[in-house]
Amino acid sequence: MKPYSESCDQNRDPIFSIIDSLFAECSSVLEIGSGTGQHAVYFAARLPHLLWYTSDLPEYHRGIRQWLDEAALSNTRGPLPLDVCQPEWQVPVVDAIFSANTLHIMHWSMVEAFFHDIGQRLCPGGRLVLYGPFNYRGGYTSESNARFDLWLKARDPLSGIRDFEAVDSLARQAGLVLENDHEMPANNRILCWGRADATR
Repeated sequence: MKPYSESCDQNRDPIFSIIDSLFAECSSVLEIGSGTGQHAVYFAARLPHLLWYTSDLPEYHRGIRQWLDEAALSNTRGPLPLDVCQPEWQVPVVDAIFSANTLHIMHWSMVEAFFHDIGQRLCPGGRLVLYGPFNYRGGYTSESNARFDLWLKARDPLSGIRDFEAVDSLARQAGLVLENDHEMPANNRILCWGRADATR
């Protein structure tokens, strides 16, 4: 049986309403932390001009392959093995990198590693697009996010909702400039950065 995430079904249309235009001029996207593979097949089917690379830790590959094989789309690839803490990512240089609901699962050292080579994996003019909950100026944006953060830290004390300002600082160190911060349903955001050396 294929793995299934209800939240992927719930957030896919709001996410697509934003990335449809963000990825309009892109030809390749690397998804970091593809999870079940649901987002990959949903977005790739609606963005046929894109080559969508899936990636995750090896233990998730079987489930991702099930979704990719069943969809049988010509514009999906992978899953590629990717641990953000590995010294060199064995992934292609792409026009865009997308990741959903990953930073709050990672330890902070993993978030730092995530951003370390991001700029080098993007083509000039490339974009990084992140979806998920974020804090602002050290505060929660909702009571539900505060409860979610408590749940995350009870499960893993080193995880938790990340502060936008800290994440943006890492992005700037990686040579990225914030382009947009979109408010999304269920107290989530879509953050979009572009490479500082070129603009679209």
